[in-house]
Amino acid sequence: MTSTNHKHYQTVKDNSVSKEVFELLHDEDLDMLITSPQPKGTELSKYYESDDYISHTDSKRSIFEKAYHFIKNIALKNKLSLVNSLQKKGKLLDIGAGTGDFLLTAKNDGWNVIGVEPSEKARSIAAKKGIELKPVADFDDHSFDIITMWHVLEHVPDLQNQIKELKRLLKPNGAIIIAVPNFKSYDAKYYGKFWAAYDTPRHLWHFSKTAIKKLFQNENIELVKILPMKFDSFYVSLLSEKYKTGKMNFIKAFFIGLKSNWKAKEKFEYSSHIYVLKNAKN
Repeated sequence: MTSTNHKHYQTVKDNSVSKEVFELLHDEDLDMLITSPQPKGTELSKYYESDDYISHTDSKRSIFEKAYHFIKNIALKNKLSLVNSLQKKGKLLDIGAGTGDFLLTAKNDGWNVIGVEPSEKARSIAAKKGIELKPVADFDDHSFDIITMWHVLEHVPDLQNQIKELKRLLKPNGAIIIAVPNFKSYDAKYYGKFWAAYDTPRHLWHFSKTAIKKLFQNENIELVKILPMKFDSFYVSLLSEKYKTGKMNFIKAFFIGLKSNWKAKEKFEYSSHIYVLKNAKN
């Protein structure tokens, strides 16, 4: 990052894999948080080595996993509706495609789809569904009508280069859809260091609405719409309860999630946001 105006914000623990402690630094120019230290290269991959990393599996072993997949199916329909509202059916790229369920949903609706996913395990699951995923992006300039990153941008080691790559791959009249957690939400403030969506060190960056707008403006891409992800407050609150108390407090998590969505109406600070971005008009 080019900004150097960083101040200590919060100390947080990797609750799901390593149990190591990390610092969150507040970039005051961009209004975003940066995980410190940030693991590099192969060192980062070890933090994903867990059966509990739910986006890389189709497992339904527990009530929590079953609930996750039930909500995911509703979310898939909502994501498809958003994509269809932005463009006529064409070429769609999903970066960080996980096990390929969103691409399968879009493909069945008539989109020409391809995805990028670094996890070999997730790619093999997607292949069984007839979804082609590549380990890294290697595509021609301006070749996609829609590019999606569903809870992926926060994982990308080189943030500025990733945004440049999105600009390169997008057709002039195309749209980028980014979904990321919002550290300014009520549930983030309520749970503090136990907030599950910090998910350090897998989440390297923690965005606000201001940060997304400024980061993409640097590549002449403008923010045209922000949408709430209302289910996320319940899912994140449930995990946060587990990290805070050691128990899945379903009732408490439900009420915190509900309160977070209610409070979000005032300043539009939901647990997670979807950002729709397009090339700025000259």
